[in-house]
Amino acid sequence: MTTHRVLTTLGCALAAVLATAWSTAPPNRPALPTTVRTHGGLLRGADHDGYRTFQGIPYAAAPVGRLRWAPPHPAAGWSGVRDATRPASACPQPPGEVPGGSTDEDCLHLNVTTPDGATPAHPRPVVVWLHGGGFTTGAGSSYDAHRMATRGNVVVVTVNYRLGALGFLAHRELPGSGTFGLADQQAALRWVRAEIGAFGGDRRNVTLAGESAGGYSVCAQLASPTAAGLFDKAVIQSGPCTGRPDRPFAPSSVPLSTARATGADLAATVGCGSARDVLACLRRVDVSRLLAAQDVDQHPAYATPLLPSDPAAAIAAGHFHRVPVLLGHNHDEGNGWAAGIIQAGTPVTAHTWPDVVAAFFPSRRQAQAIVRAYPVHGSDGGPVFGAVIGDANFACPTARTGGLLSAHAPVWRYEFADEHAPPLTPGPPPFPLGAPHASELPYLFDLGGRPRRLTAAQHRLADTLIDYWTRFAGTADPNGPSSPHWPRQTVLSLAPDHTVPTRTVARRHHCAFWNGLG
Repeated sequence: MTTHRVLTTLGCALAAVLATAWSTAPPNRPALPTTVRTHGGLLRGADHDGYRTFQGIPYAAAPVGRLRWAPPHPAAGWSGVRDATRPASACPQPPGEVPGGSTDEDCLHLNVTTPDGATPAHPRPVVVWLHGGGFTTGAGSSYDAHRMATRGNVVVVTVNYRLGALGFLAHRELPGSGTFGLADQQAALRWVRAEIGAFGGDRRNVTLAGESAGGYSVCAQLASPTAAGLFDKAVIQSGPCTGRPDRPFAPSSVPLSTARATGADLAATVGCGSARDVLACLRRVDVSRLLAAQDVDQHPAYATPLLPSDPAAAIAAGHFHRVPVLLGHNHDEGNGWAAGIIQAGTPVTAHTWPDVVAAFFPSRRQAQAIVRAYPVHGSDGGPVFGAVIGDANFACPTARTGGLLSAHAPVWRYEFADEHAPPLTPGPPPFPLGAPHASELPYLFDLGGRPRRLTAAQHRLADTLIDYWTRFAGTADPNGPSSPHWPRQTVLSLAPDHTVPTRTVARRHHCAFWNGLG
């Protein structure tokens, strides 16, 4: 295993640890039954204080048997009243955000949180949330959206979609190769257009939002011809559309030829490479064996019907759905990965720094330039390493994405900059993490159903984020009387009691360097 693979694996493992921090089951709450009629049948959800929830709603058929590695098919209806008071299974994945992982392929379900007062006669804006997790882990049910729904007066839909090899396998004889997870997201959006009115949502006012791999999924849907008309606005959090496979911490896509080669390797690993009917053989392989054999890196494939071009190329060419976009990143995106890699036994000192950089940038010229631009002195190796990961993978690609999108559509950019964001990992880190990857999520959701552990000032910041996000979902403009004005030509720095628009990000990133590095 190469050093690059070791460090990338450690980074993915850290992401799983971050996810595990919010993986506890939601607490039981007193609830009264409530019933909604959909085209599939009657659903019984639960009433709470100021909102209702409907969980585990099938939006597509179980992708099992011949439907494994097939485009999503319509879900079957049901007789009687279906219980929607608890989440369904997460899609198959290794242990991490989902304790013990999951091997249940019957997972194409979504969850709806709707505020009191939202009715078919008085519909509210809709936010459809796509979870992160590197296209390998995650579940819509991890995101308790009741604060967003009640404070923002919006209907929130959280979605499961196929992950890992089950979501992104490619094979020359397989229609939809490399994009099954993205096709699931589109099926969920079609369900929303058709059904959300019964829950008090406005089917004509849908915002597609996501973080990390979920944010990159929004980029892919912006560039996908088959997503036309499925959403009206977009929110991209820490998932810049210009991600590249050679910058391995941010999500990206790969050519179909690369995805097919990965699929062939998987087939050989599980004993199907020389089978007379490779696909039939693969469809008989146990889920746990597929999970053990799949690559740690998962990417959607482009040069496909759903995704004809790399989203970066499509957006650079102006070939995307021209909808308003709210886009941003966290100031210290890379610090969590840097801390995890250091804790796993890779010290970052002035002596080891050139070798660490070379593991990620095999070009000797690039590696030497990075060491010069980001020198390590004394004990600052962790923050310097974090800055390289954050600038190369998130901050600077986000700035480029914003520039490309804003040439054709309204764009609002932010930087989440709470230097004291609550840690998402147990135990003390080797250095202060600041505002690392995913640290904005507890300000928008109760993760795993647990109440947020925020100070009074951080609670005010959480309210500010929800206000901006939901006003944008409602009107395509985040501005309102209760928050500082956010001009489109600026970056909004979001920190407790210090939310201000700036001409550049709150604290400088070396984007000119990365733009010149190539």
